[in-house]
Amino acid sequence: MKSVRVVVVGAGVIGFSTAVCIVEALPFCSVTLMADKFSPDTTSDGAAGILFAAQFPDIPLQRQRRWFKDSFDHLLAIAQSQCAPEAGVMLSSGYWQIFKEVPAVKKPFWSEFVIGFRLMTDVELKRFPDHKFGQAFTTLKCECSTYLPWLEKRFRKAGGQVEQRKVNNLQELSNSFDIIVNCSGLGSKVLVGDTQVYPVRGQVLKVEAPWVQHFIRDGDATTYIYPGIRSVTIGGTRQEGDWRLQVDDRDTKGILERCRRLEPSLNKAKILSEWVGLRPSRKNPRVEREVVEMQGRPVPVVHNYGHGGWGVTLAWGTALDTLGLVKQSLHEMAPQPKL
Repeated sequence: MKSVRVVVVGAGVIGFSTAVCIVEALPFCSVTLMADKFSPDTTSDGAAGILFAAQFPDIPLQRQRRWFKDSFDHLLAIAQSQCAPEAGVMLSSGYWQIFKEVPAVKKPFWSEFVIGFRLMTDVELKRFPDHKFGQAFTTLKCECSTYLPWLEKRFRKAGGQVEQRKVNNLQELSNSFDIIVNCSGLGSKVLVGDTQVYPVRGQVLKVEAPWVQHFIRDGDATTYIYPGIRSVTIGGTRQEGDWRLQVDDRDTKGILERCRRLEPSLNKAKILSEWVGLRPSRKNPRVEREVVEMQGRPVPVVHNYGHGGWGVTLAWGTALDTLGLVKQSLHEMAPQPKL
């Protein structure tokens, strides 16, 4: 008999990563993942899924380094295994970021964890006459439209339960579950009243260009070309506070113009699809625990959301942190021996 009932709210890359970590590490827990939307209808499904990171201002750098390394190592092991095609994980090389001006930080905090990080040579930079500086390395690409179904299969195999249901507030879960894990992303704005989480609208195109083998990302953070397993993702936009989910033809035109300047051969690429998603952004991701009074009893609530455009990059690392917070809750729930 499984004694402790845990619910994970949210079926994006954060939710499923967290649910898998919990169900595999704590077999005595009954773990249910609950969400109203599943793949292919999550924000994660449209993510380019290339691993690199920005630095958050108020989270200790050592913790951010651990999040990145744990996620990279996890996905690298998959990429080098027989599961790689089924999971949608691949190694990807390229000129990660090219800059019009030399940045203040030439080596980001995660540079030691990717493969073969180096600065671009003058010969390489000649290809980009408007840019003065660049970084080249090999990283990983995780395609969530394949990876999420693979994670769900892994979760179910370990005994996890999946329920499609819209959760309007956490209180409604308190009678059925002992620990609540909130991975609802942008939904946390309503679900837990977090006014610090906000949308950053992203629009991308998938194009057919099998001759494009290396990724390129401009330092402006809105122009990128990421070759994948079946198509090349080009983008994009970063429109803060914009809730529009419709494709904007002006954005499409701008994406094509900017990406074709970096990679002229894309003029020959066939457009396969267009996609819009809302990144669940926050000044800092919320990965923490609290105890909330519900139905007259204290219920541990563990939060893991607000990763913005870095969800795929940090998912496994923050999931392991969340697992640690769930273990802490279990320890505090355990009956203490009387002296």
